[in-house]
Amino acid sequence: MVATIAIWLLVTAFFGAGLFNAIGTPATQDSFARWGYPRWWCRVTGGLEMANAILIAFPASRGVGLVFGAIIIGAAFVTVLRGREILHHIAPLSLFVALLVLVAVTG
Repeated sequence: MVATIAIWLLVTAFFGAGLFNAIGTPATQDSFARWGYPRWWCRVTGGLEMANAILIAFPASRGVGLVFGAIIIGAAFVTVLRGREILHHIAPLSLFVALLVLVAVTG
């Protein structure tokens, strides 16, 4: 039961973050530009996050999705550390890490 809830929370979190990034509001595009990425990179990131949600949703590809998710979140941590914005982003990134670990251990 805990594993199922954790899996679907993680799928929802990755898909929601991906959708938000893929929409690419001006504020989101400004953040990516401030971090040194092209303004359109938010859409690439969003697509990768949504694809990752799909990988995690299916048992056959869940392991790949967890590894890919760890890479995505690791890259996000490096980005906000480099941009000196870690305090603003530490809570959501930590939640992703906790869910990734929980799913890896229980799922």
